[in-house]
Amino acid sequence: MSAQPIFERAAARAEAGGLPYAGAVTPEEAHRLQQAGAATIVDVRTRGEFEQVGLVAGTVLIEWRRDGEHQPDPRFLERLRARHAAGTALLFICRSGVRSHYAAELAAAAGYDRAYNVLGGFEQGWRPAGLPWIP
Repeated sequence: MSAQPIFERAAARAEAGGLPYAGAVTPEEAHRLQQAGAATIVDVRTRGEFEQVGLVAGTVLIEWRRDGEHQPDPRFLERLRARHAAGTALLFICRSGVRSHYAAELAAAAGYDRAYNVLGGFEQGWRPAGLPWIP
């Protein structure tokens, strides 16, 4: 399976939606990209969500907003840079696709030109699609 058609569809969604990052992928596409080793999923939910609701195997947690906080973590980019180089294809996922949209937007503005949002997130996209996850 080639990852290129998925990245092309994601870019088309970005163009159509005026997204300020590389693109948007469906949960199924995210799973295929992860399985192919073509992208890394970055979970931006809170630690509580990550540990208590479930997670996608092989994901990294970099909280967009910490439990009880109303603003994004001011060290989000620092934490992202510590784990991932700017040229890496990163698929941001949260509960519903909202926080991950903002995380992808910030990452793109910081030079991550391969930042993508996973549409529907974990609870409204990944799990309902029947994709594998860890409870």
